[in-house]
Amino acid sequence: MVRLGELMMILELHRQGVPITAIARRTGRDPKTIRKYIERGIEAPVYGPRSVGRPSKLAPYLDYLRERIAAFPDLSAVRLTREIREMGYEGAYTAVKRFLAAIRPDQQPRPFEVRFETPAGVQAQVDFARFVVTFDDEPATSRIVWLFSLVLGHSRFLFARYVLHQDLQTLLRCHIQAFEALDGVPIEILYDRMKTAVTGEDDQGHIIYNRSLLALARHYRFQPRACRPYRAKTKGKVERPFSYIRQDFFLGRRFRNLEDLNAQLIEWLDTVANVRVHGTTQRIVAEAFADEQPELQRLPEHRFDAVLKLERRVSHDGFVAIGGNYYSVPDRTRRVVEVQQLPDLIRILDLGTVVAEHPVLEGRKQYRIDRSHRTGGSGKRRPHGSAAMTIGRIGDHVPLRSLDIYQAIGAQLATGGRP
Repeated sequence: MVRLGELMMILELHRQGVPITAIARRTGRDPKTIRKYIERGIEAPVYGPRSVGRPSKLAPYLDYLRERIAAFPDLSAVRLTREIREMGYEGAYTAVKRFLAAIRPDQQPRPFEVRFETPAGVQAQVDFARFVVTFDDEPATSRIVWLFSLVLGHSRFLFARYVLHQDLQTLLRCHIQAFEALDGVPIEILYDRMKTAVTGEDDQGHIIYNRSLLALARHYRFQPRACRPYRAKTKGKVERPFSYIRQDFFLGRRFRNLEDLNAQLIEWLDTVANVRVHGTTQRIVAEAFADEQPELQRLPEHRFDAVLKLERRVSHDGFVAIGGNYYSVPDRTRRVVEVQQLPDLIRILDLGTVVAEHPVLEGRKQYRIDRSHRTGGSGKRRPHGSAAMTIGRIGDHVPLRSLDIYQAIGAQLATGGRP
């Protein structure tokens, strides 16, 4: 077979009128061969179908990859490479990436985005993202959960937790948890215009922030900053991790409940997300964070303890309803009490005296009972240190009442009276 350069020379000599025998002598080839190439001329090369991946190494895993992409089209190539390597795959990531590109459903090209880089310790970005999950503990119910995410702008270190609400109390609690996990606070935090952070604008167009968020910001010495309207892409460092978490962590997994979901998320953050080489910075995230962490502002001496004060009535069975959940109070508590809502604590006061404290419950229609609040028939309260806490849904348990109440009801019924 002649090379392209030699073929071009043969055709050019023939065009100039050089006899075939002379061309054959000049090239050292048989005249029949020269005549064949002249008759064919220049032909477009014909290639067979390109093999996707490397069959020698990837072939045993192709069916598995097809099934995973069919079930979850957005699974990342990094995630699937990690999965098949646990099954024994020893080939290259690029082979998996090429194969997935060939079988993945067509997607519209994304527009280019402007990237904003920040110095170490200066900025973090915060937002919530909506996920729908079916927990194994409740297989018949699909639930909406919210992913709170805080990303440091310089190192790309990621803090994230799943919660059941994106209300103000949850927002404050997640900030505190993030600051304590980072052991520091950035100078400013960038927000999308979520209602729990931004309440509106004044007549001059200045942002009005939620007062509780401003109190949190004063305590931890950071400056809140809202994205410009319709310019959420300026917050891309947190928007992109939502997609990354969905594709590399969330899809294709099973979770028993919210606690298990967060336990698996934390393990993934520690073993995958925050120890990977980031595609933009080209640095290992944890190593970049080790350089950025000393530039963060130090934590204040005390936790944020600002409270929201409410007045609530005590139900006939000894519970106070707060945020859709129910918290027990001791027997003989007055019918109207003061409630103090902290980011992670519910405090209940009767005539200025604290009578109950409970951690904040996630979800709705949950209840929490401190058994020391139920004195039973003896009239003596159990020691608080030995109290057993019960958490569950309304209807799971019958309220605990003193035996004296049931004796009085029995006596009334025996005499034909009404309780």
